[in-house]
Amino acid sequence: MEQTTPYDAIGGEATVAALSDRFYALMDSEPQFKQLRDLHPQDLQGSRDKLFMFLSGWLGGPDLFVEQFGHPRLRARHMPFAIGTQERDQWVACMLLAMEEVGIEEGMRERLLQSFFKTADFMRNKPG
Repeated sequence: MEQTTPYDAIGGEATVAALSDRFYALMDSEPQFKQLRDLHPQDLQGSRDKLFMFLSGWLGGPDLFVEQFGHPRLRARHMPFAIGTQERDQWVACMLLAMEEVGIEEGMRERLLQSFFKTADFMRNKPG
């Protein structure tokens, strides 16, 4: 029996692209994500593209990020940025809102949110 990946379950490439777009649109426009936004460059397109490529493989679809950039090395790639509890929580809240707005089913949203939180928490590199 073939198992469905989260990538397929949420709608594949179109949904992953919509999720990446919505995540950065929210981060760019909502005041509650200001500290998170301040960690990013003025032009968010490169960040959007990298998130899309990363999520594609992370969710079980094409491993686009690895094909283009090699192993994600998430913690190492995020070390230049001061990431604490506030930034982690803003990232997770922004992703939750983006998942809700693109219509990811509640059970899948909860499952992904647990994994997103663990990953975001691992990125913390400053106290508080």
